[in-house]
Amino acid sequence: MSVLVTGGAGYIGSHMVLELLDAGAEVVVVDNLSTGFRWAVPEAARLVVGDAGDQDLVGTVIRRHGVTAIIHFAGSVVVPESVADPLGYYRNNTSNSRNLIEVAVATGVPHFIFSSTAAVYGNPAENPVTEAAAPAPMSPYGTSKLMTELMLADAGRAHALRYVALRYFNVAGADPAGRTGQSTKGATHLIKVACETALGKRPRMDVFGTDYPTPDGTCIRDYIHVKDLARAHISALSYLRRGGTSDIFNCGYTKGYSVHEVIAAVKRVSGVDFEVNLAPRRPGDPAAIVAASEKIRATLGWTPEHDDLDRIVAQALAWEDHLARTKLAAA
Repeated sequence: MSVLVTGGAGYIGSHMVLELLDAGAEVVVVDNLSTGFRWAVPEAARLVVGDAGDQDLVGTVIRRHGVTAIIHFAGSVVVPESVADPLGYYRNNTSNSRNLIEVAVATGVPHFIFSSTAAVYGNPAENPVTEAAAPAPMSPYGTSKLMTELMLADAGRAHALRYVALRYFNVAGADPAGRTGQSTKGATHLIKVACETALGKRPRMDVFGTDYPTPDGTCIRDYIHVKDLARAHISALSYLRRGGTSDIFNCGYTKGYSVHEVIAAVKRVSGVDFEVNLAPRRPGDPAAIVAASEKIRATLGWTPEHDDLDRIVAQALAWEDHLARTKLAAA
């Protein structure tokens, strides 16, 4: 009885693999290593290099390893890139997810946890935004994830497949034990970019848009520590195994920070006053989005343990320094 983690060599996926192994689970990873890293998969997990949308490959993995749950991370995640390449995002996120869902049904996998996103809400009329809010994605990235949620709902009604879709807000930080972190070259995550700039890996960083209808004119986001997010998946898997019905949950802290506030935190924690350039808005960015998290706390019993922006920043900085010293990102 093992758990299949797609995209398990990536940022969030590698934290998920560690969390599962720490809980005593058997884990098999399918990752094509296009943005993930072989070194990020612990030796205790089995790594199969390939695409999550390859039905023959995934079907063989499921049967060979006795997979009883799939946690699906594999996909593309950069909002501006999705605006420039929508068809690529619909292929990699939506079509591949459709193939994966079909092979899960065909092989009788009963439980499926999907890595969705707060981008399905677009620019919500009210914050914190609840799961009951009408989806209105502003980017192909958000739409590609929403389409997968809809496919899961339809497949769940037609077949013996129960699922949880977790709508992530902004994921940040690194494994507190220093085993893994955000390592992708050219990543656009605000905290990672700011940490890279503080450590001299970038000469300066950009703030995209200072004229939003927010207190300081920059976008507001809810930042969740990656370990708390991985623990939310463990809670979701336990919920399904106890007989829980298919559902959707926000993953956030119900607390928002502006871009300027995050940059100030990185400067404060690092002690470096790095250069910041003010730039025009990017397409697809909502002004503010903060999670209502009552549902996941009440239904899954999830309680955050790392809800502290300075701690998140400190661990992200430590990981960036580790990358620089070990050159893991080049591996």
